[in-house]
Formats: sequence, C-alpha cells, structure tokens
Amino acid sequence: MKKSVFKSVLFAVLISLSILINAQAQGQYNFSLKNVDGKIISLNSYPDAKGFIIVFTCNHCPFAKLYPKRLNQLNKKYIALGVPLIAVSSTDTIMYAEDCYDKMVAKAKSGKYNFPYLYDSTQSVARNYNAERTPQAFVIWKENDNWIVKYNGAIDDNGAEPELVNENYVINAVDELLDGNQVRQPVIKSVGCKINFRKQ
Repeated sequence: MKKSVFKSVLFAVLISLSILINAQAQGQYNFSLKNVDGKIISLNSYPDAKGFIIVFTCNHCPFAKLYPKRLNQLNKKYIALGVPLIAVSSTDTIMYAEDCYDKMVAKAKSGKYNFPYLYDSTQSVARNYNAERTPQAFVIWKENDNWIVKYNGAIDDNGAEPELVNENYVINAVDELLDGNQVRQPVIKSVGCKINFRKQ
C-alpha cells in the first residue's frame, strides 16, 4: 500500500515538474515590453508568427546606428512571411542617457522605424536571451509550441558599408528555416557595443 502511494506521489511530482519545465521553455524567450508607441508588445501579439528576428540595439552605440535602415528592410521582407522583427533596447540608461525611453521614441520617429522598438527597463529580456552586444540578432523559431533560438549573432558581415556585405547571416538563417532546413551557421560573433548590466 505504501509503495503504491509512493509511486502515485512520485508520478504526480514528475508530471508537475514536466509541466513547469515546459512552461519555462515557452516563457524564457517571451516578454511584455513597452513599445515607442506606448503599447505593450509580446511574442503573443503575433499569434500566427512562425518565428521572430529579435535584435538587441540602442540609440548610443556607433555600431547600432549603422543598422536601422537594414532593420526596416528585414522587417518589410519577413513580416509578410510570418517572421516579424522586434528591436529591444536593454542598455543601462543611467550610464547612457541617450537610450532613455523618450529618446527612443524620437529615434524611432526620425528613423521611420517600421518595427517595434521596445524598452527593456529592467534588462531582464537581455539577460534571458544572454545578449551581450548591440546590435545582436536572435532568430527564434517555434517548435512544438516552444520558442527555440536558431541563430545568434551578427546581422551581416559589414556594418559600415552595406553595399559591400558578402554574408547576410540573419537573412540566411531565416531563409533556411523557412525552407525547412537547419541553420548552417547558428552562431556568428556580434561586433558592437557591450551591454553593461546593472547589479541586481
């Protein structure tokens, strides 16, 4: 009798643990952040998305300043294919006042951003993604109702001269996934400004 009860309790614990792990896997890469238009955006805002291009960027970084036009192009191309681009600013606004929310709003307006530009005030989203630099791109894809990181790193191989880009790493990754293939280069080191995390 005791053995039977023990097995039942053990089974219940394992089921609960499995549910918890699955929930954590689903939620690790999701977020709810304020967009520059004042609305709250999450991955759930796009229920039909196959995947996302998540780009950690900011206002102040010289490397990040090279990419807004390319981010507009990426979002225009892929949102129609079910892969929206979302930009997230997670830098320390105490250290870099240029990255405060009001200046993000102004930057998005002047740059005519066609994608959400979200304010990660607690830096928790950057921590969850293990983002280190700006700009740094993550391509995440839905598999069995879980979001999986399929690519992490540089957007392309030439920030300063877009006309001389030889390798479009994000484009390659998204195209491979849309074709049902594995990403051939899942990690390419991002060259940019370091994200300084405040002590918790």
